[in-house]
Amino acid sequence: MYANNQGFNLTELLTGLMIFMLLSLIASPSLNSFLLSTRADSSIRTVQQTLILARNMAISYGTRVTVCPIEDNKCSTNWQDGLSVFTDAGQKNQLDGEDTILHVTGEFNDKDIVLYNRPAIRFQADGLASGTNGTFKYCPEEFDSPYSKALVVNQAGRVRFSTKKVIKCD
Repeated sequence: MYANNQGFNLTELLTGLMIFMLLSLIASPSLNSFLLSTRADSSIRTVQQTLILARNMAISYGTRVTVCPIEDNKCSTNWQDGLSVFTDAGQKNQLDGEDTILHVTGEFNDKDIVLYNRPAIRFQADGLASGTNGTFKYCPEEFDSPYSKALVVNQAGRVRFSTKKVIKCD
């Protein structure tokens, strides 16, 4: 009588596993590049949306709104810690009794480099970023990563992506 075996023998299983491992090794460099690119895109879009939100809040509330990383209720220069958006009635770049936190982002990946050329971005009640314009740079894992992204904040408070082909976080 013929037995209908449904399954794999050891040789078939090992051959299939070997093919899977070879394909994984071939695909892993491309996958890493894809992950770096996606992480940079996602993070810089989070920054863009946060800055647009802050500008809109400043105009809507008719008050000064500050965006910066917060450490001990004061703006720090460690942009890696994420962004905090808050009303800044005292205009001191710090949270005090009169201020309200409007939005907080999570921390950025600790392997990545996040830079802005000023300690804070401040939007006036009319939406202007007077005196805090600059370039926000995000470089995944290396200061000269080919996947680096940048946002430019102009004096009018508008945010746009940088058109530079090479962005370095140095």
